Amino acid sequence: MDGQVSDLMAEIGAKAKAAATELACASSERKAAALLSAAAAVWARREEILDANCLDLDYGTDKGLSPAMMDRLKLDENRIRGIVDSLRSVAEQKDPVGRVLAEWDRPNGLHIQRVATPIGVIGVIYESRPNVTADAGALALKSGNAVILRGGSESFHSSEVIHDCMVQGLREAHLPEAAIQLIPTRDRAMVEAMLRAVDHIDVIVPRGGKGLVGLVQREARVPVFAHLEGICHVYADKDADLEKARRVVLNAKTRRTGVCGSAECLLIDWQFYTKHGAVLIEDLIAAGVEVRTEGELLKVPGTVRATPEDFGHEFLDMIIAAKLVDGVDQAIAHIRKYGSNHTESILTENDEVAALFFQRLDSAILMRNASTQFADGGEFGMGAEIGIATGKLHARGPVGAEQLCSFKYLVTGDGTIRP
Repeated sequence: MDGQVSDLMAEIGAKAKAAATELACASSERKAAALLSAAAAVWARREEILDANCLDLDYGTDKGLSPAMMDRLKLDENRIRGIVDSLRSVAEQKDPVGRVLAEWDRPNGLHIQRVATPIGVIGVIYESRPNVTADAGALALKSGNAVILRGGSESFHSSEVIHDCMVQGLREAHLPEAAIQLIPTRDRAMVEAMLRAVDHIDVIVPRGGKGLVGLVQREARVPVFAHLEGICHVYADKDADLEKARRVVLNAKTRRTGVCGSAECLLIDWQFYTKHGAVLIEDLIAAGVEVRTEGELLKVPGTVRATPEDFGHEFLDMIIAAKLVDGVDQAIAHIRKYGSNHTESILTENDEVAALFFQRLDSAILMRNASTQFADGGEFGMGAEIGIATGKLHARGPVGAEQLCSFKYLVTGDGTIRP
């Protein structure tokens, strides 16, 4: 890592640390005002954002990005409206800082409170999606944290304009502009610099593909909130309602294939298949999905023989793996072997089977009779998310403002001493 990159990281990090100190004490009103001003700026400058996005789309085309990645990168007026709505939604949420999480009295006379507090400085490294610039900035600000954003090279221009709107919001609310900083270069050495910035960054959140997240988890000296892949399963149980199952399976795969909540494997109970035939597979094929499968399901016209690597693979495309299983226990065993602890959905009207599925799987999100595409902080009522965490420490599932808080203990005595 050369001196220029090291000096830039030190400068950005020092500014972030100073901003975090001020943000930790900022009022709820000022933080909300900054987000509302940023939302207004994004909408007022939407044409400028779309022009910048055209440059990014050209860059993505030249780079040979897949259709799914190009979909992540693309902005239109509806998606900009979504950014504005997310900013306003986060602004309207209760301030998570200062919440009393628990309190109790001790026989020795001490009163103890556990209180939510900002983590400090969040580093976010992400690919493609320019909306993450707004989402991550908003959630960090709401939770009293400063944030350093390193967007993907392909979303460089869009992210610059959106970031400028976020800074405008900070300025108008009289909050430090360094509270939301965007790495101003495409130089990949800045990623390494962030991963090693233990003096300046308290936690790193990677949001992107397997390559990016794997790199961060291997190389980071800073703690990481991460999910490696979104290998999401849908299991159609023998007691699934046919029409519900058809709706959910089709939506889970085809609504948007490039999101981490897209279904990548369909498991069908033998008894469901015996009763209803190949309707779920046929629906997918009719919608243009390539169904990779084995055994009995290869008899369904239009299916493709699966390789062993297709199970446990994140396609992020109009492709899905499919398999017949003998009951919920076999479905659970398959998911444990091939899943990534992201999101799984069971389709069933049987309460006992659903309870078993929920109890024996430890993915961050488990659903019943609902599309895996709901694995999203906005859909959970968080306004936005920085990502879906699949680890088991601190944050799991959608990482919103509350999950970007740590806590401290406030202990009150009355001249109390320990014997």
